Amino acid sequence: MPTKYIIVTGGVLSGLGKGIAAASIGHLLSAKLKIVPIKCDGYLNVDPGTMNPFEHGEVFVLDDGAEVDMDFGHYERFLGVRCKSNWNLTMGKVFNMVRKKERRGDYLGKTVQYIPHVTDLIKDHIGQVVKEESPDLVIVEIGGTVGDIENELFLEAMRQMKKDVGRNNIVFVHLTYVPIPAGVNEQKSKPTQQSVNLLKQRGIFPDIIIGRSPEFLTPEIKTKISNFCDVKPEAVITGLDVDDIYEIPIIFEREGLPENIHKRLNIYSPPDLRKWKKLVENIRNPDKEITVAMCGKYTKLEDSYASIIESFNHCSAHLRCKVNLKWVEATGLKDAAWLDQVDGLVVPGGFGSRGSEGKIEAIRLARESNIPFLGLCLGLQLAVIEFARHVCGLDGANSTEMDAETPHPVIDILPEQRAVTEKGGTMRLGAYPALLTEGSVVHSLYGAKKVYERHRHRYEVNPDYHEVLKEKGMVFSGMSPDGKLVEFIELPELKFFCATQAHPELKSRMEFPSPLFLGFVKACMG
Repeated sequence: MPTKYIIVTGGVLSGLGKGIAAASIGHLLSAKLKIVPIKCDGYLNVDPGTMNPFEHGEVFVLDDGAEVDMDFGHYERFLGVRCKSNWNLTMGKVFNMVRKKERRGDYLGKTVQYIPHVTDLIKDHIGQVVKEESPDLVIVEIGGTVGDIENELFLEAMRQMKKDVGRNNIVFVHLTYVPIPAGVNEQKSKPTQQSVNLLKQRGIFPDIIIGRSPEFLTPEIKTKISNFCDVKPEAVITGLDVDDIYEIPIIFEREGLPENIHKRLNIYSPPDLRKWKKLVENIRNPDKEITVAMCGKYTKLEDSYASIIESFNHCSAHLRCKVNLKWVEATGLKDAAWLDQVDGLVVPGGFGSRGSEGKIEAIRLARESNIPFLGLCLGLQLAVIEFARHVCGLDGANSTEMDAETPHPVIDILPEQRAVTEKGGTMRLGAYPALLTEGSVVHSLYGAKKVYERHRHRYEVNPDYHEVLKEKGMVFSGMSPDGKLVEFIELPELKFFCATQAHPELKSRMEFPSPLFLGFVKACMG
């Protein structure tokens, strides 16, 4: 069977949820098919690694160290795959590759143009991924919206692919918006019509239209979209607004999306959502609730912590416990009023000095009040600073990232990072092993002596201070195989006080929640 392709585009406005839609389609077809997701982003950054979280949301890190768009988190969580760096194609990467080919003389002196050279490179890159992975199905998501100048070349490449792979081997799915204006109380199809017209002007005629809407699309609106956009009524699918993204595959199945794709591509991979539906039902109907303080500096944009939020959803699905997040802005944190309103504290990753003192104070309050604490990446480093100052008596202890002149640099830059000048793609990135101490809290949670978690950092616990920290009761419960890098710390005499240099939220799944998050939530539940 030739490799099949599903191309997912979006219109009207950004943020409609193309990534979740693409991931949900993949989930519904994954029972019998090997699926590879590819994301094409129009921005000229090589990757999102240097972007501010306020600008772009969370940076998702893969096992191989690639910093990629947060939609890869959806792909991995819904498809159960481990994505790879070359499955992410930005226009910055494309132009880099074109320039290198031109400098090598690969174009044999020809004038290098957007068409055919750039579009050919995009198609060749996808073809190379197919050659390496031998998938049954490739789902290509085109970032941005139709009409954006940034994604025109990706759309043109997809138009050409229709001829290259054959019309029976490719399906175009277009996600659009069906609003219900206030005071009108009627679903409106005009934004969808105009969006589809823009797509058709680029030579792409959608086979399936997903209409994002606060209500299920009525038969009347489906017929109207069908007539104006040249698709069958059964190929107009509701993309319902939901509180829980894990409901989307269930809605798509109910709307008949898998059957549409089976017929179009001549494939058969019926979904089995029984376990998935049970987990979603557990999220909907919890037996208990807890409140967890999330103390960070990007709290105004929750997408900055997307994987952490999803990790708590995964715990909710297995423990039937709703996790309410209380966002505590670390910058300017002055009082402890929030402490009485929460069952636990999470300090997530981040960079720079802004808000660090507020987070350190929050960790101190949690430790002294014996409130469950979970530290992630920077959260571990700040927990070490707090412990060094208030338990070890090391006044002025800090990280050299926050204070280059600190008298006690308990956190210092990794030796191999000292000569690094470029910011993009140069941190300690990707999956690294940690050896866990038998009998420790983290060992009991993971049930293994050796674990692999993903990393994204430049700083570490300074080896010069390992002994003094351990003497005062801090347990280094996970170390790098060479014994130099602290990967996990804990204070075992407290209800739950664990932190990791890694980002375990990046590997948490609906079916398999992160062990560290699961242990933390159980401690918060008491």
